[in-house]
Amino acid sequence: MLTTATVPVTRNLIVDYYEVIAAAVDRLGAGPGGPAGTAAFAPGFDLPALTDEVRQFFAAATATWRELGAHGGHGVQFMDLTGNPGTHTTKTFPSMLIVARAVEHIRRTGESICIFTPTSANKGIALRDAVGRAIAAKLVTPEQLRVVVLAPGSTRHKFRRDPLSADAALRAANPLLRFAGEEPEGVKALGRAFVDAYAQEAYDKHGTALWFSLALPNYLVADAARAAFELDAAPAIAAAPRWHAHAVSSAFGLLGYNLGRDVLEDSGRADGSPRPGFLLVQHLGTPDMVLNLRHGSFSRDRLPAYRRDAATGLWAQDADPHFPAVTADPGEVLDPTFYTHQPVTSPAMNDLIARHGGDGITVSRHECVARYPQLRDWLRGTLCELPADPSDLREWSIVMALTGVLNAIDRGLVPAGREIVVHGSGSYRDDDYAVCEPDAEVSTVEEIAAAVLGGR
Repeated sequence: MLTTATVPVTRNLIVDYYEVIAAAVDRLGAGPGGPAGTAAFAPGFDLPALTDEVRQFFAAATATWRELGAHGGHGVQFMDLTGNPGTHTTKTFPSMLIVARAVEHIRRTGESICIFTPTSANKGIALRDAVGRAIAAKLVTPEQLRVVVLAPGSTRHKFRRDPLSADAALRAANPLLRFAGEEPEGVKALGRAFVDAYAQEAYDKHGTALWFSLALPNYLVADAARAAFELDAAPAIAAAPRWHAHAVSSAFGLLGYNLGRDVLEDSGRADGSPRPGFLLVQHLGTPDMVLNLRHGSFSRDRLPAYRRDAATGLWAQDADPHFPAVTADPGEVLDPTFYTHQPVTSPAMNDLIARHGGDGITVSRHECVARYPQLRDWLRGTLCELPADPSDLREWSIVMALTGVLNAIDRGLVPAGREIVVHGSGSYRDDDYAVCEPDAEVSTVEEIAAAVLGGR
């Protein structure tokens, strides 16, 4: 077990890697969408110059690299992406870049923008935080930039009071909408349908360009900075090849990291060896990427058969080490953050794992709670320190990822000699925030239009 990290290293993943982000944009060939007033509108990827005001806006985009310890002969490193107290998740980084692009577009064209995003929770929380920060830094006025978030009722407990909810005028201009439908993932189709139907009217009657911001390149270019951060903080060495582990719904973060590796190799800053493998960690509610990786199918028919223990009420299986050995429910939703079924990113991740190594594993709350004392010790004194009582945890991403790593090691899924890098993508607790109630319940595009455009 070898490692190059010694003491924690902190960087600003946007300011310190502005040129890496720009190179990632170029490598993707990413550019603007349609013109303002069309459903395909999206600003270009040009970012504002790093003035004092822009640096102030980006100040919360920090990440810290540290060693956590070792398990079963494998060193465990931790890329903590939760440094922004306004979000406690990795969605800070793409959200700030989305807002920065909007700022640059507004400055160049004079057009006002309303960002619209469907979300399980964390993307929306981070976009609200970023818009609030842009207004506070005086990069834009409240009239020039707005954000509308559409989220399912299952994540109601995750949304927090923030500067956009504290002021009556800002709250009215930046509504938090709660989807009343039964399927949480329905927010995506409904949000897309609203922008398709009302983009022209929003521009013609209200002078606002609607931007449907849920697009993969918006996230990949931000997450590319993770690879540059690794190179600065703790570059991999040949004697200790790595696996990168991440709790995933669609694996945007790992795909972005891989894009960053491509950029670094193109520029000669990294030599292409060793490339890490990837460990996908999911829950039983949406194990789709693990199923697809292991079986080439999203069908839940490929899940192992669970047996119920009448004495404990728990379900158990020992046929497949890639799925929980014990769970309270074979369909358990451990964290509703992870709500995507049949993600279109699965083939790309499968290809990376086929080329560079890796695996997938699914965890249960029962397993997470069993590992909780060790994880709490590992994270003590960090920005994502765990509460004493796991029932006070409101975001389980980091606990899921770490539990998946420990289970994978114990079950022999991780090859000997591999060091593990855990992407700490999110963790927050009950006492981190006060819950923000939604501004409206919606289930149709007309109801969204009334909440977003009515009275304007």
